[in-house]
Amino acid sequence: MTTTADGTTGTPETVTIDAWRNFDKGPWTETVDVRDFILRNYTPYEGDASFLAGPTTKTLAVWDTLEKDYLSVERAKRVFDVDTHTPADVDAFPAGYICAEDDVVVGLQTDTPLKRAMMPNGGWRMVETAIREAGLEPDPQVKEIFTKYRKTHNEGVFDIYTPRIRAARSSHIITGLPDAYGRGRIIGDYRRVALYGVDFLIAEKAKDKDKVADQPFSEHWARYREEHSEQIRALKKLKNLGEQYGFDLGRPAANSKEAVQWTYFGYLASVKSQDGAAMSFGRLSAFFDAYFERDLAEGTITEQDAQEMIDALVIKLRIVRFLRTIDYDQIFSGDPYWATWSDGGIAEDGRTLVTKTSFRLLQTLRNLGAAPEPNITIFWDEELPEGYKEFCAAISIETSSIQYESDEQIRERWGDDAAIACCVSPMKVGKQMQFFGARVNAAKSLLYAINGGRDEVSGKQIVTGYEPVKGDGPLDFDEVWSKYEDMLDWVVGTYVEALNIIHYSHDKYAYEAMEMALHDSDIIRTMGCGIAGLSIVADSLSAIKYATVTPVRDETGLVVDYVTEGDFPKYGNDDDRADDIAATIVHTVMSKIKAIPMYRDAIPTQSVLTITSNVVYGKATGSFPSGHEKGTPFAPGANPENGADTHGMVASMLSVGKLDYNDALDGISLTNTITPSGLGRTKDEQVANLVGILDAGFIPQD
Repeated sequence: MTTTADGTTGTPETVTIDAWRNFDKGPWTETVDVRDFILRNYTPYEGDASFLAGPTTKTLAVWDTLEKDYLSVERAKRVFDVDTHTPADVDAFPAGYICAEDDVVVGLQTDTPLKRAMMPNGGWRMVETAIREAGLEPDPQVKEIFTKYRKTHNEGVFDIYTPRIRAARSSHIITGLPDAYGRGRIIGDYRRVALYGVDFLIAEKAKDKDKVADQPFSEHWARYREEHSEQIRALKKLKNLGEQYGFDLGRPAANSKEAVQWTYFGYLASVKSQDGAAMSFGRLSAFFDAYFERDLAEGTITEQDAQEMIDALVIKLRIVRFLRTIDYDQIFSGDPYWATWSDGGIAEDGRTLVTKTSFRLLQTLRNLGAAPEPNITIFWDEELPEGYKEFCAAISIETSSIQYESDEQIRERWGDDAAIACCVSPMKVGKQMQFFGARVNAAKSLLYAINGGRDEVSGKQIVTGYEPVKGDGPLDFDEVWSKYEDMLDWVVGTYVEALNIIHYSHDKYAYEAMEMALHDSDIIRTMGCGIAGLSIVADSLSAIKYATVTPVRDETGLVVDYVTEGDFPKYGNDDDRADDIAATIVHTVMSKIKAIPMYRDAIPTQSVLTITSNVVYGKATGSFPSGHEKGTPFAPGANPENGADTHGMVASMLSVGKLDYNDALDGISLTNTITPSGLGRTKDEQVANLVGILDAGFIPQD
């Protein structure tokens, strides 16, 4: 039973007078199907940005208060404050506000802006360290609970870890594993809260739980029912959260303001209860736009109101905070949480998914100023409306705050209601989740192959049973490649073993009940593997193949450096000789991953992604035949080595485009830097040239 805004009650099928008034009906009214609702009710927009509104007085007042009273203090202290007494949960904290003007979209993670909460289910050691690094002391009673009475995810993982995993972890051939923090990469379909209301979602979960009630006992049967019970409890807490702020989330949202607020409450509940490495927001613009267009037509809001709501929502997304250690921040080069908001793209029926709200989202970067969060990600296609493409380019030039993904590649494999979890990892919203797994150091693995499993930095024997390259003569490509493939068997096997352990333990001790409550009951699971150092391996193998590379050994016989004579092709210059090596590496690693059974029968995927952790990987790795020096940062993601790409941006994009997306369905990242003056003399020239580069770079290669 659902209660509407006017107080009447009825089933979701009958709630059309108010919440669903003037929306085109379809399968979405009978069952949870947000995509069907969007495609039947959104309004494609092919115009320009001339309709947009600037910030309201209220928006500026809220942002000014944040800056003066909170953000400036946080920058000075690193951490504004921590609640050391209350383990975080969906409804663990009373309502909190930024200031008196903060009434458009409300809700904070704790009771005070930027105050961080403990999430000790992941692991007490990280929590205690982070509290002390913030200059505070942990609550002894809370510590006792989570060290004596309540086992954590981190404890479970280290109880199971094998000696070889511990060795690989400590030597940094595998780094960033989510064994002490929330795994993330799970996008709840937060739109469901607004479209259906929590009461309906609870009823659907209860029905799904009991669908298997008569089946014979099995581990799957028991876990299915237990997880559904956890999800129902989380939904009830979500309803409590709404009540703390004076809202009835049990019913569907009755207007655009409630649609934005209800959706945000779904996301807020997730970041209150999980500290995942990436807590993406999903794909929202077309959904919100259906409500905005209806309310604009009814005359109940203005364009200024619509922009104010999106500005207020983005303010809330910008102040999400998690309690992290300094070591964690170093891995990720800061304090990111990747509240990724995916936008743009083309629907499977050929219509653009660009709406006026797509423009409103980008307008926040002007109204509020540039910021890394939310991580605005545009699904780019040459067929996008020209006005939108030009506005994206203009905002990119002004703010450097937008990233781009290939819509065609994503749409063909994940459909037109996919969104990015973290940076480049696509998934079907509400129908798919990922077991996130950080990355293996593919570059360091090459050095292990040459040294027979000895670490080139510490000299320790990390991997046993592998012969090193012998002799002082030049390296032979075929021999090195053979040893590299063999070493990858050990590295990849150890890596996937660790991931299976981590996600078994995470499900057991730190299950994401809130996020999973906003998914279908039967979902696709992927295992998000990844590699770091691709360009270094490609260039090093190219040097061995096309130049003369002589190893330099220390007094123990360990290869610690290389003398490279002669020229060799470098990855990133649209040269098939080097680019094919890179593609072969990605394919080889993925083939080895696929050969290993995955926890919960997850589908293995791979990313070529190190947007931030490339710095940490570099610190733990020695010198290479390519000339890459010991201890220096790796190039990010699938980027060419710094300075190696001498043929321009489009050539580097074409090189990256030769990596087979089927071998890296978790995403391939390329980070480029362009100065605006390099795009043209006038702003119009700069915008047109950037649009042209993006169009050229995202054309799929045969």
